[in-house]
Amino acid sequence: MTPPPSPRPEWAYFFDIDGTLSELAPTPALARLAPALRLRLGALRALCGGAVALVSGRALGDIDAIFEGLRLPAAGQHGAERRDAAGRVVHLKVERAPIDAAHAALARLAARHRGLLLEDKGHSLALHYRAAPRLAGFAHRAMRAQQRLLGDGFVVQGGKRLVELVPSGTDKGRAILAFLAEPPFAGRLPVFLGDDVSDEPAFATVEARGGISVKVGPGPTSARWRLSGVEAVRQWLPAPDASAPLLAETG
Repeated sequence: MTPPPSPRPEWAYFFDIDGTLSELAPTPALARLAPALRLRLGALRALCGGAVALVSGRALGDIDAIFEGLRLPAAGQHGAERRDAAGRVVHLKVERAPIDAAHAALARLAARHRGLLLEDKGHSLALHYRAAPRLAGFAHRAMRAQQRLLGDGFVVQGGKRLVELVPSGTDKGRAILAFLAEPPFAGRLPVFLGDDVSDEPAFATVEARGGISVKVGPGPTSARWRLSGVEAVRQWLPAPDASAPLLAETG
């Protein structure tokens, strides 16, 4: 698979975060965005008139902490919450009671197994086993058990050394479609970069729109293009032009 074509001003750009714009960290809280990559994202915004958005499994609050100083349109928790280019935030209506029950059960399991980390994102739960990969099967079984108790309102979704419980009907592809119905994304060719299995629905959505789907890193994928890693993504992004005015921040 070959690298994607160079960025063009008439395209709309969507990015996963962990493993795409930021190297995978031992825990979610330790993720950082390199200053050079932050500058290049700013240059891309200037190039395409602001049609740049983040599409992540992280909650919006976590996204803004990583991208401090660069407030972008973003979909969090695989689209369960979304901030448009005007700064308006929409949340999927999800009852907390079943999430709280699942959280309590999973927290007890995590406390008994060193290396498991339970993350409550608000509308979804993630059980990380990056520090204990031997517990992968256990973590997935535990999450599937909770999904069976909660019913069809939630689904289990895998990822890189984590497993998530997310609301049904949410995925990154649907989040991208919502952005494409609004300015400044509407009418543009969509481009999406992601590294994980949860990015596959976004690849499919972008391909169906005639866009450019880019897998970051190794592994099987439906994406047509590939970049080798976070550093390759940085090099693909346009270099900042010191003489060009930067766009005002969103929100």
